[in-house]
Amino acid sequence: MLEFLPQRLYGALRNINLNLLYEMRIRAGKPLRVNVDGRFSFLGGRGICGRADALVPTAKEVEDTLLAACGYSLYAVENELRQGYVTAEGGERVGIAGTVVYENGAVHAVRDVTSLCVRIPHEIRGCAEEIYAGCLTERLGSLIILAPPGEGKTTILRDLCRLVSARTDRNILVCDERGELSAGDLGATSDVIRFSEKETAFTAGIRAMRPDVIVTDELLPKDYAAVRRAVESGIAVFASAHLRDAEDVPEKLFEYYVSLDGLGRVGTIRRRTEVGRCG
Repeated sequence: MLEFLPQRLYGALRNINLNLLYEMRIRAGKPLRVNVDGRFSFLGGRGICGRADALVPTAKEVEDTLLAACGYSLYAVENELRQGYVTAEGGERVGIAGTVVYENGAVHAVRDVTSLCVRIPHEIRGCAEEIYAGCLTERLGSLIILAPPGEGKTTILRDLCRLVSARTDRNILVCDERGELSAGDLGATSDVIRFSEKETAFTAGIRAMRPDVIVTDELLPKDYAAVRRAVESGIAVFASAHLRDAEDVPEKLFEYYVSLDGLGRVGTIRRRTEVGRCG
């Protein structure tokens, strides 16, 4: 995990608990920041520190980090890069900020990268127990998990997938568009389609894999048509979205709408709304 980091930055991680490290913000010429156990701090050569003692990544370290995360082949991951991220070998998602270059009205490349947001996947076994008990013990209905970025939606979906596999033996298709959702134990009855947009993955998966459940992450408005077709075909869909409440979901295709509490406690529900009820 995180072996793609330059030695100076990787060495600083020896002084913190990697099991509690969720995110790194690597900005050229600016203090290095890390999210440890839900709280952002500065990171220096001896561990957590104040701003003045933090490591300051160079532009070359930012460039070297991105190149290593891409497996030293930018061409191999150019489609991901156009979308503003790349997924490293260990499932770490590296978001990038720089200069966006357009060609014929479409994103052609991102150059002069100055900032990286490294999100580290974690497996927290049992974090989806409350959701499973409240929504899925009687039957597998479709559900969507709602919360702002960084609140553990992907971690919960991963554990929910494992629980359903272990307790029901249903066939589960995981549509992992960014290569992050499948970084962990998904259970013995799960199949994974990686790095495909949801429209393609849903269509091909339904035809070829005959899933009982489809699990996917971070729905965008354009993805709801694929979800609708799956639900109308009798397939349960577990998904997530960067939204706060059920009222914000553009299409009401789910039986359960689960809002997380937003306090950094992965798996804790703030509100659960069932179809036909006030929540």
